[in-house]
Formats: sequence, C-alpha cells, structure tokens
Amino acid sequence: MQSASFTLASPSPSLSLLKPRRQPSSFSFNPRFDPIRASSSSSNLNSDSFNVNLSTGRSWSLSSSSSSSPFKLRPWNAPPPCYSEAETNRFEVKATSVPEAAGEKPQSSALFKTLELGALFGLWYLFNIYFNIYNKQVLKVYPYPVTVTAIQFAVGTVVVSLMWGLNLYKKPNVSGSQLAVILPLAVVHTLGNVFTNMSLGKVAVSFTHTIKAMEPFFSVVLSAMFLGELPTFWVVASLVPIVGGVALASVTEASFNWAGFWSAMASNLSNQSRNVLSKKVMVKSEESLDNITLFSIITVMSFILLAPVALFMEGVKFTPTFLQSAGLNVNQIYTRSLLAALCFHAYQQVSYMILQRVSPVTHSVGNCVKRVVVIVSSVLFFKTPVSPINTLGTGVALSGVFLYSQVATELDDKFLLCHLTYLAILLWTESK
Repeated sequence: MQSASFTLASPSPSLSLLKPRRQPSSFSFNPRFDPIRASSSSSNLNSDSFNVNLSTGRSWSLSSSSSSSPFKLRPWNAPPPCYSEAETNRFEVKATSVPEAAGEKPQSSALFKTLELGALFGLWYLFNIYFNIYNKQVLKVYPYPVTVTAIQFAVGTVVVSLMWGLNLYKKPNVSGSQLAVILPLAVVHTLGNVFTNMSLGKVAVSFTHTIKAMEPFFSVVLSAMFLGELPTFWVVASLVPIVGGVALASVTEASFNWAGFWSAMASNLSNQSRNVLSKKVMVKSEESLDNITLFSIITVMSFILLAPVALFMEGVKFTPTFLQSAGLNVNQIYTRSLLAALCFHAYQQVSYMILQRVSPVTHSVGNCVKRVVVIVSSVLFFKTPVSPINTLGTGVALSGVFLYSQVATELDDKFLLCHLTYLAILLWTESK
C-alpha cells in the first residue's frame, strides 16, 4: 500500500499543527484515488500552494494568495477514457445475456438425462429379449445347461477384464476379507443362473418367466425367516394373486413338466437368497463397492466356481468334434452361444446402471415390465401355444407383482401407466 507524502518547502518555526478541515457539501470527489502530493512553495503559510493529484479522475490545484482568502478549486480536465462508448455498450449487452443462457442449461441437462434413462431401459429390455431367444435356441439342441452357464460367465469374465484393462471402468482394490464376504453371494448367484438355464431348457420361455414372477413370495418368506422382517397385511395380500396366477398358468401350460417347474422355483429361491444374504452379511467395508463393480467381481468368481463343476458334471462337450458328432451346426451353436453370453452380461450391466440412476421401486417395476416384454416377445417369436386361461393366469401373476411393488413403497404414476399398458398388450397378444 502506497502512502501520501507532504513536503513543505520553507518550514516556519511558528508553524502550528495542521488540523483536518471538513469539506464543504458542494465539494465531493471520488474517494478512490492514488497517492496525494501536497507541496508548499513559499516561506510562509499565507503563500502556501497545495497540488492534489487524484488517480485517474480529475486533478485539482488548491492555492491561496493570502491568509484571509479561502482556497480556490481549479479543476483540470480529465484524461480521455480508456474504453470507448461502443465498447462499453457491447460489454453491457454481453453481461445481460448470461442469465438467459444459464436458464437454458438445466432444461437441456434434464432432457438429456431423461433420454439417457429411456435409452437404458430400452437396451435393458432389448438385451434381455435377445438373451432369452438365443439361449433358448441353444438349449433346445444342446441340453447342457451347466456348460452353457459356465460359457456365459466366461464371456462375462473376458468383458470385465477388458473393462478393467482398458480403463473403461475403474479396477477395484479388493481385500481378502471383502472377497470372503462376496463369496456366498457369488455362490447363490451361480446357482440362480444355472437353475434358470435348466428351466429354459425344459419349458417355454414364457412359462419360466411366469414362474419367476414368484420372486416376491420368496423374498417375503426369506426376509421373515432370516431378517425378522414381518410383512404387512397388504404385502401378504399382494402375494395372493402372484401365487394364484402362477398356479393357474402352470395347470394350463402346454409345455409343463416338473423338472422345468422346480428349476424355475429353485432359481427364485437362489436369487432371493442372494438379496437377503446381501442385507445380512454385507459390512461397511463393502459399501465402497458400487453395484457394477460388485457384479463384475461376482461374475469372475462365478466363472471360477462353475468351470470345474461343469467339467465334472457334463464333461468336455463343447468341442467342434463333439458338436459335429451330435449332428449340430458348429458355427451356429458357437455364434448363438456367444451372442447369448454377451447379451446376458450386457443386460445385467445395464440393469445395475439403471439402478444407480433410479429408486429401487422404479427399478423393481421396470423389472416387472421387462418380464412382460420377454413373455410377449418369446410367445411371438417361438409361436408358443397359449390358452385364454393360461393368459389370464400369467396376467394375474404379473399384476400381483406390480401390486407388491406398489404396497412396498410409493410408485411413480408414469411407471404405473407403463406397466398397465404392457399388461394390456400381453393379454391382447396372447389371446390371439
């Protein structure tokens, strides 16, 4: 900070201490100024002359010819401004346009997020449809569900390795204690997928997914048994149409067999055991793992667990020599198996991406809608024969799943309308 300097040319012994004077009301100037220079050019105070230089504004000369005459202010013209009037106007115009652009940004961002979420839901359903179609085509001619599941986990492991190796997704630092906690989840995850493929190899895709609609029933029962979470009356009431609809669809299912039925039931038990086990054994140290990372680790562990089991149970029956000896089209089996495995991993990855963006209830209802979409698409693709009673049972079961989601927590009206629309499409399509 610079200081002001005062210089008296001819000091007088009788000079008294100068006291500040209050400026008249008519004299005002900008308080922002640079150092002030004051000088006295005569030997007495009567001829003192003070020059005051104010920063960039205006300079003033304060002079007095006698002790009795007041100071006179003599203004100097200010230097020309640094900026022209046109530049100043242009600056003002730019400044007023900023709030308008700032108001448009949140709207475009919200629209982008909505479109992104809609695209993710579309990909989730699309990958699931193609997975069930290709998987069913393979299992119809290649009845080795454990080997098929191991191949799907193997392809998923390769995808996860590429994601981590190419830094497409951050590679986690997992400790041994974390792996010990994740291991039970990987076991039940593996069993759930094996039982699902067993069911798909035995019965129609639509029937398997109708049975898998009973997942809320197993979730309520297991939560009450192991977590002590007793369901409310309305939750129990919502399970009635689920159980009744599955029973009605099972009685009238043309492709029904007990192996396929119990495999789907075992899949429900395994998948819901995984959810309950997650709540029971997951500790705070695992909370740093996001859903996608956790799923990736489970995929790798499932492949390590299932590969030796598949070789032990079903042997080496995926070589070109074996497939040719069985009268199968090698290229077709390999291509469909690879596509099914890619779609299997992709739809689960997208599912977890959606779960990071929406609430659990929205994801649950979206999963119910996904099941409707898979049932309808499989009926149309495979031309599965369905009766009106079978259609009614399927619709009632899926409606019960929706009611379960609604009574468990609040539901968005948009997803309610979406769900009812898909149910209407299901009933209309299967009645044809």
